[in-house]
Amino acid sequence: MFADLHLHSVFSDGTFTPEQLVQEGRQRGLAVLALTDHDTMEGCARLAAACAACGMECIPGTELTAELDGAEIHILGYFLQADDPQLRAEMGKFQNVRQDRIREMVSRLNGLGIPLDAEAVFKLANCRSPGRPHVGRALVEAGFCASQEEAFERFLKRNRPAWVPKFRMSAVDTIQLIHRAGGVAVLAHPGLNRSDDIIVPLVEAGLDGIECYHSRHSPATSEHYVQLAEQHELLVTGGSDCHGFNKGRPLIGTIKLPYSHVAEMRTVANQRRSRLRMAEV
Repeated sequence: MFADLHLHSVFSDGTFTPEQLVQEGRQRGLAVLALTDHDTMEGCARLAAACAACGMECIPGTELTAELDGAEIHILGYFLQADDPQLRAEMGKFQNVRQDRIREMVSRLNGLGIPLDAEAVFKLANCRSPGRPHVGRALVEAGFCASQEEAFERFLKRNRPAWVPKFRMSAVDTIQLIHRAGGVAVLAHPGLNRSDDIIVPLVEAGLDGIECYHSRHSPATSEHYVQLAEQHELLVTGGSDCHGFNKGRPLIGTIKLPYSHVAEMRTVANQRRSRLRMAEV
């Protein structure tokens, strides 16, 4: 039994519905899927229902943008209680910031003589957590760019004229938020950060695991982070980071994490929830 624990849907910047993710995952022999849309858990209930209908397991999750010593990192939260009041409130703030970011990107495009309307981007996104891919698609659909690649290269990549920085919560606060919601906090795709110096401070802040296996990690990179996880007694996780067709071919199933790692994650989550319940008594 295998899992893919890093998937995005139409509820953030993916192109697959939750039901399509389940269909794709089943065809690739996966037994467990985790939906980790950016700053939202809107699609988790639908993924859970689709998984249940075909005998698969679903892990509710999200991906949050954080900051440590000025560097941007992404932290995945798993086994989250979606009805946790603080988690819902913070995600609402993140989503509002995302929408403001879209408006600022569009304003900068307008300043470049491109008459794109923010409402067109929101209508295309049709979710609470819009992102740059939606602006890119809007530019393509309006005929201002021939492809997403061109849109990002000309306007939306870092240091391009319409790029706007993301809001980033501190890594410590992000990990605490995930823990208070009964979840497991995992550093996403560390090989893309190009710095292992962040591992120890994150461990000290309560990090639970490392996404050792990722579609953009080489085998050597994955093994390096497995060794780091073992050294710091952290969970080992993995996922494809599939965005549907937004980033080339769909990546779902290119990472197949053995089920034993899922069982270890669930144990940690259950222990955390037990401690939270005891603290409430």
